[in-house]
Amino acid sequence: MADWTRVVPLADFPVGSRRVVDVDGVAVAVFHLPEGLYAIEDVCTHDGGELASGELAGCEIVCPRHGARFDLRTGKVTAPPAYTDVASLPVRVREGWVEVRDARWDE
Repeated sequence: MADWTRVVPLADFPVGSRRVVDVDGVAVAVFHLPEGLYAIEDVCTHDGGELASGELAGCEIVCPRHGARFDLRTGKVTAPPAYTDVASLPVRVREGWVEVRDARWDE
C-alpha cells in the first residue's frame, strides 16, 4: 500500500484553490471546493490531455480541450466525448496538511 503524500498545508490552500502534484509518479489534480477536498488523476480519458486547468461547473471539471466533463467527487465521466471515468484518489487532512493517496495500490 502506498503512503499518503503531503500536498500543501491546509492554511495555504483556500477554497477555490487547485494544485497539480505528483503522487507515486502520477500527476494528480487536487481541488478545494466549498463542498470539500477532491483529487483526480490529471488526465482526460478522451485524449490524454490535462484536466486541472479546465473550468469548474459545481463539482465537475470541464476538459479544456474538448469539453468532456468529470465529477470531481467520484471521477465519473458526466459528458462526452470521454466515456471512461478518471481515477479518483482519497484525500484527507492530517496534522494541518492536505494529503492524497494513490488508491490503486489497494487493488
